[in-house]
Amino acid sequence: MPSVLGLKCMKCGREYDPSATRYVCPTCGSDGILEVLYNYDRVRAVLTRELLEDDRDLSMWRYLALLPVEERPPSLTLQIGWTPLYASQRVGPQLGLDHVWFKDEGRNPTASLKDRASAIAIAKAAELGERVITAATTGNAGSSLAGLAANAGLTAYIFAPASAPAGKIAQLRVFGSHLFLVDGSYDQAFDLCMEATERFGWYNRNTAFNPFMVEGKKTVALEVAEQLCFEAPDKVIVPVGDGCIVSGVAKGFRDLLTLGLIDHLPQLIAVQAEGCAPIARAVMWGEPVAYLENPASCADSIVAGIPRNHLMAVRDIRSSGGLAVTVSDGEIIDAIGFLGRSEGIFAEPAAAASVAALRKLAASGDLHKGDRIVVLITGNGLKDIQNALRAKGTSLTIPPLIDAVERAIAGGF
Repeated sequence: MPSVLGLKCMKCGREYDPSATRYVCPTCGSDGILEVLYNYDRVRAVLTRELLEDDRDLSMWRYLALLPVEERPPSLTLQIGWTPLYASQRVGPQLGLDHVWFKDEGRNPTASLKDRASAIAIAKAAELGERVITAATTGNAGSSLAGLAANAGLTAYIFAPASAPAGKIAQLRVFGSHLFLVDGSYDQAFDLCMEATERFGWYNRNTAFNPFMVEGKKTVALEVAEQLCFEAPDKVIVPVGDGCIVSGVAKGFRDLLTLGLIDHLPQLIAVQAEGCAPIARAVMWGEPVAYLENPASCADSIVAGIPRNHLMAVRDIRSSGGLAVTVSDGEIIDAIGFLGRSEGIFAEPAAAASVAALRKLAASGDLHKGDRIVVLITGNGLKDIQNALRAKGTSLTIPPLIDAVERAIAGGF
């Protein structure tokens, strides 16, 4: 890791050589989330706008100098990252906003942003000589790890709540993971995965526990900036569960500012479901995060009653001058259809939560006409067909007769 200086505990401030600790701060334990420190002078010499313009590797690995790995693992051949950033054609104008973009992370290999973190986990496992890797998941992190592990020839053990959407369970099975469906919540699946890690010595991908996952997720911010010709947006709307994605976005933009590639940091807008909003409430009320015993929402990917990365997430949202918003399940489901009809982008519920927030904030006057706003669409709607079918749509069952079609059209169909 030529650009990495070390790892710093965000709780006690101690710094460690990466070879000295693999996961969290040895002194602070699970609360001692470690952050990766870089030698930015070294990065600045090899990561410039000119070099990026000449780089034909349209994937997350174009930012290798700013990642905590030695190389792109040769065994990982799937193309991850460089997902499209679509300028809104109709959503923005409908909401009175001039500059809205959708970053469609559903175009990654396993159809979610989580592939960015899993790619780093695979790379680190390869560097360490590990052949077995594990993760707890609401669905996306596990299916991502399973798919990338299959591509790289590694064995994956995944712990998921038995209530995970069928589309995500199908991915886990298709990718050949060893899948434990836990009769309990995501938080219980997480704890069980941690116990298995300790007992069996598997390499662990879990959010917040593994300090390198934020580094993978930050590549979405690096791409957004580059795709906007390094004119940073004013606001980025991010669906939040454990808090790792929003911290990744924050880290990516901070890195770019330090390198002099952008001139300001965007405001982060964190979105959570009303039925599971511990981070949003902490931001809104200025209080510590309070854990939830029975979180619930159709947006399973952001249902985490014990958000493992909450310390970093709350800090990053506040330091950006950001805010938090909660949206109801009804608003989320409606946003799935709204985005699909307006832009042709199919979002799973957690991703559609960011669109619901965009609509809510536009209606309340918290967004301004000239704001440059990026909305993260973190996962594809095919992940959760059951909830997608709840969105408004137009269909009519008819006999196989052209007269039936004509009558329907005449009747206003």
